Amino acid sequence: MPDTLTSPARFGSNAGQPLTRRDGIAKVTGAANFAADNSPANLLHAFYVPASIARGRVTHLDVAAAEAHTGVTHVITPQNRPPLQGDPSEKVTMFSFRIEVLQDDTVRYAGQPIAMVLAETLEAATEGARLLNPQYEVEPARTALDQNEPISVPPQGFGTPAGAEHGDVAAGHAAAVQSIDVTYETPAQYHNAMETHAVVAEWDGDKVTLDMPSQALNMSCAGYAYFFGIPAENVTLRSPYLGGGFGSKAFPTGPQVLAILAARLAGRPVKLMLTRQQMFGPVGHRGATSQRLRLGVDVDAALTVLDHEGLAETSTFDDFIEPAANASQGLYAAGALKSVHRAVRLDVGTPGPMRAPGEASGSAALECAMDEMAELAGLDPLEFRLRNYADTEPGTGRPYSSKALRECYEQGAARFGWADRPLEPRQMLDKNGMLTGWGMGTALFPCPMFAADARATLRADGTALVETSAVDMGQGAWTALAQIAADSLGLPMEKLEFHAGHSALPDGGVAGGSGHTATAGGALHAAGSDVIRQLGEVASNDPGSPLHGAGNAGFVARNGRVYVEGDESRSDEIAAIMARAGSLDVVGNGSASRPPEVAAKHAMNSHGAVFAEVKIDPDLYQIRVTRMVGAFAAGRIINPRLTESQLMGGMIWGTSFALHEEAKHDPRTGRIMNANLAGYHVPVNADVTGLEVITVHEDDPYVNALGIKGVGEIGGVGSVGAIANAIWHATGTRVRRFPIRIEDLIRG
Repeated sequence: MPDTLTSPARFGSNAGQPLTRRDGIAKVTGAANFAADNSPANLLHAFYVPASIARGRVTHLDVAAAEAHTGVTHVITPQNRPPLQGDPSEKVTMFSFRIEVLQDDTVRYAGQPIAMVLAETLEAATEGARLLNPQYEVEPARTALDQNEPISVPPQGFGTPAGAEHGDVAAGHAAAVQSIDVTYETPAQYHNAMETHAVVAEWDGDKVTLDMPSQALNMSCAGYAYFFGIPAENVTLRSPYLGGGFGSKAFPTGPQVLAILAARLAGRPVKLMLTRQQMFGPVGHRGATSQRLRLGVDVDAALTVLDHEGLAETSTFDDFIEPAANASQGLYAAGALKSVHRAVRLDVGTPGPMRAPGEASGSAALECAMDEMAELAGLDPLEFRLRNYADTEPGTGRPYSSKALRECYEQGAARFGWADRPLEPRQMLDKNGMLTGWGMGTALFPCPMFAADARATLRADGTALVETSAVDMGQGAWTALAQIAADSLGLPMEKLEFHAGHSALPDGGVAGGSGHTATAGGALHAAGSDVIRQLGEVASNDPGSPLHGAGNAGFVARNGRVYVEGDESRSDEIAAIMARAGSLDVVGNGSASRPPEVAAKHAMNSHGAVFAEVKIDPDLYQIRVTRMVGAFAAGRIINPRLTESQLMGGMIWGTSFALHEEAKHDPRTGRIMNANLAGYHVPVNADVTGLEVITVHEDDPYVNALGIKGVGEIGGVGSVGAIANAIWHATGTRVRRFPIRIEDLIRG
């Protein structure tokens, strides 16, 4: 088996260019068609009734009142819900959870669907739902980590281990000459994409067409087919545009299954679009955690032990937990490493993947603990991290496929001006008398790769059609993927027609885990390469071609020509090859995946370093993040403009985590009190200033044929700790809970 996955792909004039987004004009002019924009003839509108308690059962619904309201056509409750063919407690795909679809009258969390109303208008459906006036038998709600006993539950997080231990942890603790034992808390956070979850479902016999935002089209088809007892090919899922996903739109949800069921029952198309409040419940969230970190160092400030225990919330009926402790497994060299996960079953909706699941919350705690350890050792935080730099993956000893973290530290620190940072806190005042602090955090995120397929058709007129079901969550994937496809065919972008976002196309894999560009892009590159291989073979058998006799040589395309790989002197125009052959078109197919035996040889991660400046009013303790510099090494960059946008978005997300986001439960009812964008705070433009991104060049011949690692999630991973550490440096107060509030600093 070769050491590399394949020879690194050579790109032409498209990849590496900061092209503007292909979908931009459609979105700013309103021409882009999102799921809920579809309104087929004879449409019914659906509204689901969310439980207003967190634990108990529904004792009464005033169905007669709802049915009597003008325009209401159906009221679906546990008593009359048609049967599903598949068991909703089964996990039918890689991205699946147990769902609530009116199985019974039990209430397991606030916001759970307890009924669904169909009507001729959305207003009628909404009013019909209100008229149901549910009555409950209420039990005390448990929504806090200290309200139930911890249990051992392995994280159900897409291949993440239940925990790990390397080296002698007890000996590592004993050998430490200095140590810390600290606990950090992170809150429940909820996905708040601009586009809420939606579905427009229309049945035709035993076939169903779904307009639905989805991060995994073909996989989702299999999931919905299971529930309705039909073949996966009978489900057509259209998702040309997504208004954000962040992990929550990769799996079937209860409300969407109910809407599809309602459409089958009614014999008419049904549209459901969740309200903002309904996003706080049945569609996943980042679960709250409490993380204990025990670090010890020797006389040289080298880590003797890194012991990370994570306690996270999960629901009473499923097992997903935030795998936060795994963040300590791959970053710093230590004599001994330990990660442990436990869970608390609470009356909440099941948590799920939310941008950088595990790493975001885990690194928030880890990076603050590293700063606390550096302070105790009397070292600059960057110096302490460099002393514990890992040249091979901690624990396993595997070499990194590539790792330019030292360069990230160096370039980020230089751009930020870190060398001028005083070691002691509360030493910096700006000209307005504001307390100023500088902090840093290290970022790491794995580089998964899923399986995908694609098709490329080179037409006789010199244009090409490339096809894959890949989706664009708003990050510009269709632009970057088109750049890869165009280069594989040796064509300029204006000659490329790109089709995606439809389940009838070749399976584009999953848009998640920062692996979408590598996955779908790898398949598109392979499909284009297959076209060029065919053209090369035709030319090598053509006495009239400069490539005649090239035989088994490899072929690549660039600027409208086919070249013998490794021999720039031999080439032929694509148009000339096709004209002589009389071909109408050439169709190529491609697939991409990462063989397990290749993945097992190396640790594959993106890396980064984030530096943050905060300014804090010494009287009012208002916090402002005034400057952030992030330096990231993430393999080959396909589109610098889109990459910078993604990384900035991640850094803004880190600001949100550190200072803003927190779902607050009413302890009496278990309901979320701030289930809206007025009370659930996220940053606005006034909260974000001075962002700067550096991308550090990195060649990785192992991670995949394109050398792509992914940037969607890593920007937020180091940012939370950087901001929290800057707040300590400004004030001398160490806050060990997120988000950090004014009152935390006043109490400190």
